[in-house]
Amino acid sequence: MNEKPLSESTEMYLKALAELSAREPVAVARLAERLGVTPVSANEMVHRLDEQGLVSHKPYKGVALTKKGREIASDVLRRQRLWECFLFDHLNIEWAQIYEFACSLEHATAPEVTEALAVFLNHPKTCPRGNPIPEQDGSFEPLNGAPLSEAEVGSVVTALAVNATATDVLKYLQERNILPGREIEIVEAAPMRGPLTLRVEGKEVVLGLSLAEFVIVK
Repeated sequence: MNEKPLSESTEMYLKALAELSAREPVAVARLAERLGVTPVSANEMVHRLDEQGLVSHKPYKGVALTKKGREIASDVLRRQRLWECFLFDHLNIEWAQIYEFACSLEHATAPEVTEALAVFLNHPKTCPRGNPIPEQDGSFEPLNGAPLSEAEVGSVVTALAVNATATDVLKYLQERNILPGREIEIVEAAPMRGPLTLRVEGKEVVLGLSLAEFVIVK
């Protein structure tokens, strides 16, 4: 007997947990913020996922994916990021919009279509946002980097990936040329967690720390 397909909402929660941290517990409030829902709604969903054995929720410590939850999340991420590659490389969809469009496609993609897509794209390792694409068995090479918000003043780093998902945030970063592969010089960091002044492609850009946390650099 085949298992009942997971709901779109369930897949979104598991994927969000993997995007935030596949291994470490994530605060329910942070998960709610990522998904644009209230903490109460997130807490109720987390409780259901805990009952299904997909997450482990410990009060005051956060939510973590179980082995089964990680496997499902990796599968969703694989579909999502393969579609991002297709939309960007073959349909010329704007970089800032590919996450949102791919998100709509991922839930209706059968395993056979996912693997045919991987073959068609010649098995890419990363999506256009620079994030790793899990293999069919769920494995992937993690990024060896740190958030831009942690970079030292005076250093020059290279953007590896952008793990933001909101189109307006992606658009904001795109307009400032903060994209995977770009070299970024940290010119100044304002005190008391103030914004960073950066130099990208010869132009100075001011970026708040909350946005800088989305940019993974090396």
